[in-house]
Amino acid sequence: MKKYVMVYDENLCIGCQACSVACRNENHVPNGYHKLKVRGRINGEFPKLSMDFKRQSCEMCADAPCVSVCLTEAMFKTADGVTLIDQKKCIGCKYCILACPYDALYLQDDGKVGKCTFCYDNRVKAGKDPSCVTVCPTNALVFGDIADKKIQKEMKKSGFYLPKEKLGTKPALGFIANKK
Repeated sequence: MKKYVMVYDENLCIGCQACSVACRNENHVPNGYHKLKVRGRINGEFPKLSMDFKRQSCEMCADAPCVSVCLTEAMFKTADGVTLIDQKKCIGCKYCILACPYDALYLQDDGKVGKCTFCYDNRVKAGKDPSCVTVCPTNALVFGDIADKKIQKEMKKSGFYLPKEKLGTKPALGFIANKK
């Protein structure tokens, strides 16, 4: 059985927002909402300035707090590790939003919860990478089965970490720390 993971290399990201635009287009995300964000932070003092970029989206936790608090079981895990929302069951109670330690969920205009899905239904099930991965001009994103050699190689790189690992959520979105 596959277990999907994604690795985001902070050293390769240039903050171009192509991933965010591709996500919005692929998933028909309305203005004002974001399934993923790339945030920039300025470091240093003028004239020696640099920028760091961080991806913020659903971490696809193996032990997802959003799933465990969902009253209607609208939030669920697929067999291959992706956290999804059954929009027909969601009542918009916001418990999942409050439970998420990654600030990755939001309330949509229809009163239901939205989040990153790794483009599961519209791309991954068809054997394609998520839209954010396909458009990244620097290959800062790598996606696949945790057993794949390309994923294993990324996870062995210096600086690889899982965000907020001490919480025990076991995220499936790992990062390679910025070395700057």
